[in-house]
Amino acid sequence: MAKHSGGLELTWTDKDKAILSVGDGLYDYTFVDPSDYRVSEVRLLHFVDRVEGESAPDRPEGLPDPTNDNLLITGDAMHALDALNKIPEYSERYVGKVKLVYIDPPFNTGKLFDHYEDNIDHSIWLTLLRDRLRQIRPLLSAQASVWVHLDDAEYHRCRSVMDEELGQDKFVATIVWEKSPGAKGDTDIADNHDYIMVYAMGGKAWKDIRNRIPRTAKQAGRYANPDNDPRGPWRQGADGTAKSGNDDLRFSITTPSGRVVTPPEGNYWRFSMDTFETARAENRVWFGQNGDALPVIKTYLSEISPGVVPGTWWPNSEVGSNQEAKRDHIRKMFPGVEPFATPKPERLLKRIIEIATNPDDIVLDCFAGSGTTAAVAHKLGRRWVTSELSADNVERYTKPRLTFVVNDEDPRGITSITERVAAGALPAGVTPRQAQEFQKALKKVLATGEPPELDEEEEPEEELDEPNAFIEQLPLEPLTVDLSKELLRVIRAAGRAGASPLNPEEVKYLGRLLRKVSDFELSELDITKPVKAALSKRTATKKEVTKIWHGGGGFTHLEVGPSMFEDVDGFVVLANWATHGELAQAMCAQLEVRYKPDGIFAGVKGNVRYVVVDGLVGEGTIGSILEQAPTGQIVQVWATQYDDSASTKLRAERPGSRLEAIPDSVLDSYRRKAAKGSPFARKRAEQDTPQPEEAKDTPDA
Repeated sequence: MAKHSGGLELTWTDKDKAILSVGDGLYDYTFVDPSDYRVSEVRLLHFVDRVEGESAPDRPEGLPDPTNDNLLITGDAMHALDALNKIPEYSERYVGKVKLVYIDPPFNTGKLFDHYEDNIDHSIWLTLLRDRLRQIRPLLSAQASVWVHLDDAEYHRCRSVMDEELGQDKFVATIVWEKSPGAKGDTDIADNHDYIMVYAMGGKAWKDIRNRIPRTAKQAGRYANPDNDPRGPWRQGADGTAKSGNDDLRFSITTPSGRVVTPPEGNYWRFSMDTFETARAENRVWFGQNGDALPVIKTYLSEISPGVVPGTWWPNSEVGSNQEAKRDHIRKMFPGVEPFATPKPERLLKRIIEIATNPDDIVLDCFAGSGTTAAVAHKLGRRWVTSELSADNVERYTKPRLTFVVNDEDPRGITSITERVAAGALPAGVTPRQAQEFQKALKKVLATGEPPELDEEEEPEEELDEPNAFIEQLPLEPLTVDLSKELLRVIRAAGRAGASPLNPEEVKYLGRLLRKVSDFELSELDITKPVKAALSKRTATKKEVTKIWHGGGGFTHLEVGPSMFEDVDGFVVLANWATHGELAQAMCAQLEVRYKPDGIFAGVKGNVRYVVVDGLVGEGTIGSILEQAPTGQIVQVWATQYDDSASTKLRAERPGSRLEAIPDSVLDSYRRKAAKGSPFARKRAEQDTPQPEEAKDTPDA
């Protein structure tokens, strides 16, 4: 039996086809042959307008500069990406230079494609994803990463397609984002998360270039300074023992209290004797508050990396939720409307962009929606390109939002960073966030009654701005304590630590007195008022807002132009607009030649000059063209009509030159390109190998 050959890949209905949006700005698709001019044609991008803003004069130093080289494109991502890849004005700026691609494609939840049969809707979605990935790949730099955001509907199939198109070795991780903290009562199991798949062109080497993320308040809170070490906060963690090691790691250590300690049976020190002695000489060893605990070698916050390695679990407390995006951004920016069911919070995109890029890098999102990716990229000083199929979405939401950002009229999202800081001197080792959490817990303990239950879609309101203002508003009832027992605990603890001014007999005597006195008043002592005053002062915190975005930069709005062809009774002919002066520019796009009119020539590429004629070309026309073409240069003439004798004359008098018909020769080039490969064939080896300029499959090759 012959051994099976070939790689693992996913197949689906009409995988050998392309898809075409047949609705005007709608996700309404049909399958067509890949050679169909409607998917093969390179459309022009027409200028709409330019939006620019000025940064505030008091903008702090150290922030990334606002970027100006940005594009908002109205039209199908298929045409927008083709233009970026093939029209020289754009390909020179973007091919091989995009650092991050974030795409949030239609999720195919059963609502968007609900008018298709089940097997067809999956096929449409997979073809859409595959074709966009194939267009995106040439734009990626060697250090780029691709982040695809989806839910359960297509996640498992998407992974297979991305392995095929980008390579299994390029897979990095799948992020799980907690998009909704609440639980809905109208479903079997609440849908609380989305997936974000990450692929990197550098494969495993990407970890050496991706950025770390800032520590959360909880992570930073693991570092404290209970002994006032001048080197700052350090991490105590567990004791210095491990469950594996050798006999060299079971030596005795004498603690400052005089106690001799060794690791418990079956355990070993985490450090060698030399390491321990060096650390002890540098005062880097912690033996506990009383100096008799198992030793720990300190890890100082100031000596470790400034951030942490990103993980795969992103809770909404760190990066926001759909509800946050709707409540705090979309609804306030566009009051009275609900344009997007699941907008992404700016904090989520901020984390992605900061991991994958640096200021001035290029970020691409070809499913713009409300424009979150571009808005966040702009605020972070990255260049960006984004496209949106729906012209209505662009005019009503995407463009206004990006205009607000440029003009510093968007105070929401990541425009400002809010931090919790100390309002006074906090206890040693206590962070502002810990103090805040302590007060929240204290509020529950001291307040009367049960806290109100939140609606499943409601989120708690932000705490009061004034430091500890809620303490003053608590409806406190008297809280009593048996003071005699508490005093005895303190005295006995001091005795064990060797810090008590009383001898054992005095302790016993005091204990008998306290028990007698406590029968009088001490067990009924109301401590709420002093506790309230002391804790309010000792754990006072406040919000500190730092504005990081101050406006500025700009973007160019483009729209995908109409097709240069149209179908008339089954015959493909030139559209009217292309026969009245704009044919040369449209043809240069198909030829992947920069449109740069110079007399009769529409453009030049290498040693080839291009002439586009809307009319009949005869021998006389060829003679005139050759008179103006420099000696030694090849001439390509593209005409709507020509005589065979003209073609013969051109080839004879200028070897290598040719005369081609519009639109027939253009349509033939589309068919040749489509015939070169099957969607079932693996193309990565070809894509990874640079091709000679003359071998590119364009109409002039």
